[in-house]
Amino acid sequence: MFQPSREPGEFYPSIGVGPHPEPWPIGEHFDAELLKTGDSRNIIEKYRYWKTEAIKADLGKFRSPVEVAIENWQHDLNIGSLVRSANAMNIRKVHIVGKKHWNQHGALMTDKYLDLTHHSSIELFLSYVSESGYPLICFENNTESEPLESFRFPDNPILAFGNEGLGMSDSLLNAADHVIHISQKGSVRSINASAAGAIALFEWQRQHYSQ
Repeated sequence: MFQPSREPGEFYPSIGVGPHPEPWPIGEHFDAELLKTGDSRNIIEKYRYWKTEAIKADLGKFRSPVEVAIENWQHDLNIGSLVRSANAMNIRKVHIVGKKHWNQHGALMTDKYLDLTHHSSIELFLSYVSESGYPLICFENNTESEPLESFRFPDNPILAFGNEGLGMSDSLLNAADHVIHISQKGSVRSINASAAGAIALFEWQRQHYSQ
């Protein structure tokens, strides 16, 4: 078997693979250029040498019925980090609410394998929520919020997270079916927004897939 090659990653070398030895595998899902030159993408071994569209289509067969909404994070790297977590959990969809452009560096190109939808205003996003019928779960520290550790997630929610500095808008909070906070014991006022998203997604997955 050929030896993996190493390519630069975000913080450490990521393990890729070199050109595939001939004869090449046959199938429409394989990318001829990747088979020829190698595949250094940050993907699991199952998808080595696959076309991006083929990977996304295969993931679509078993996506988790949960969505994430990110409210106007102003090009923040937190958006990319949460998109990366959304890909890791293979969720149904990610919504960017507000500014369309976001800093994609933290996503490490994982956004290519997800369904991302942009809503130019909170009103358009809330219209989607209303039409979908999915419960809206907002994450914010306030006096009415429920602790995550005692909250039972519905089957198919939309988990919403606000601006890193300003928090979540009143429009979203007022539309929420539940407002949740992640309990802390340290000195900072709030947990990093992308970290909160990863914790929330993992907890949803733990509750629904632990059996």
